[in-house]
Amino acid sequence: MGTVAERRKELGDFLRVRRARLDPTAVGLPPAGPRRRGGLRREEVSTLSQVSATWYTWLEQGRDIQPSRQVLDALARTLLLTPAEHAYVLSLAGYAPLAEPTEPAARAAPVHVQRLLDALAGFPAYAIAPDWTITGWNDAYLDLYPNVATVAPEERNLLWLVFTDPYVRDLLPDWEVTSRRFVAEFRAEAGPRLGDLAGSPAIQRLLATNAAFRTAWQDHHIEGFASRMRVFDHPITGMRHFEHHRLAPADHPDLHVVIYTPGC
Repeated sequence: MGTVAERRKELGDFLRVRRARLDPTAVGLPPAGPRRRGGLRREEVSTLSQVSATWYTWLEQGRDIQPSRQVLDALARTLLLTPAEHAYVLSLAGYAPLAEPTEPAARAAPVHVQRLLDALAGFPAYAIAPDWTITGWNDAYLDLYPNVATVAPEERNLLWLVFTDPYVRDLLPDWEVTSRRFVAEFRAEAGPRLGDLAGSPAIQRLLATNAAFRTAWQDHHIEGFASRMRVFDHPITGMRHFEHHRLAPADHPDLHVVIYTPGC
């Protein structure tokens, strides 16, 4: 993204442009009169964000100062930045991206994600939310796991199904290994959001009722996702071998699209 000096300049320019475009009434200030240009004044931004006017001026000028993350968060609120704009400001200042929102999982994948799943004809594929709720699937996945269409929506969670559905247990010859790996991957993905995601109904019910899940959870094992070979013992077609892949749509990074391609 360029040198530190270039990033400071870009940060200053970005804040200045966003400030100039913001309607004062949007932040509770009187409307701009005939003798005033549009946008907020630097002093108004500094007051609303509780930072020094001089310091904020230096920030817009790209001077050699290092704003804290808390200050940048306050400026993002004042300037009504979108999540993407907020993340961009943080990246320019060298901070880690924003954590994914922990809103309740959607019951259905976005329409364009479902179209992607359907386009993967012949390749079992499904979409999962951050708490591993299954939000969409295609016909090939339905053939592999028919229960996904009939289970109650509140139970359509991958971890819940892996640990409670006898069909899944029979489908996975390596259930002991795979089930524990799924728990380790869930923990790794949740990261700082683990406290929120662990509070989901499916996880809480598993902790309360399923000894195998409780043991895997209390092991605190962490393992990042990696594409790998999977074997399924389908009750009609017998052993089926797939390579397990996972993608995240750029406009919905909170979703994961899981795809099984034919294995050797």
